[in-house]
Amino acid sequence: MTEQITALLAAYDANMRGLGRAGDGETHDTDGPLLRSHGGFRGFVTSPTADLGLDGAELDRLIARQCAFFGARGEAFEWKTRGHDLPAELPERLLAAGFTAEEPETVLIGLAAELATPTRSPEGVVIRRTTSPADMRRIAAMETEVWGEDWSWLAEDLTTRATGSDDFLVLVAETDVPTDPEVVSAAWLTRTPDSTFGGLWGGSTLAAWRGRGIYRALVAHRARWALDHGITHLQVDASPDSTPILRRLGMHPVTTTTPYIWTPPTA
Repeated sequence: MTEQITALLAAYDANMRGLGRAGDGETHDTDGPLLRSHGGFRGFVTSPTADLGLDGAELDRLIARQCAFFGARGEAFEWKTRGHDLPAELPERLLAAGFTAEEPETVLIGLAAELATPTRSPEGVVIRRTTSPADMRRIAAMETEVWGEDWSWLAEDLTTRATGSDDFLVLVAETDVPTDPEVVSAAWLTRTPDSTFGGLWGGSTLAAWRGRGIYRALVAHRARWALDHGITHLQVDASPDSTPILRRLGMHPVTTTTPYIWTPPTA
């Protein structure tokens, strides 16, 4: 690992392992070495440090407490893991406790100043900022089409976070037509509280509009906004499709992340 990657990973661990801002109805608390969020779309558990400091039976008891806590609430939750985390046995312990692993993603970090290149919107597409609930519903419908599953929950989530906040940016990319434009992609940026980091999210694009530079343009738009708001580092949990694009833009892979999902058993 180069000195640059080591420094970026250390910055990631210091700034990007928290819970962020609580949404409406969400509660944040702790349990031993864990940070925990509940009451939102889905519960969430993470560690503020790369080493839980537990293994064996102690680790199993910590896992069991989380399942009991969320099970009593009837709430599914995600346990966010990183590839460099300790103990290394955590993933296998989670699987043994009934969790399901989602697809791993690559964590990439880049400097906003290097990503904020002048970029024209792709031909036939307009990119603009939005806080409109109607636009959030259109974005959710687009995500539902892209992924083939119900993403309607996203509309309320984006609306709540974008309303009255200077730390959250939503961009919509839509066809350049005078009436009834179609949402073809969308992306958002979340500032990490009390840090100079921002997280890049979204970027899913309708199949017919891929390969036209929309994703690249959305990254550049968000990077320019980040610089204007004092954000110097941008981080992405990237899919295999997005990782090569982001690396070409100058972002650096520093680790991987794999969500482990636990769902309460049905009666």
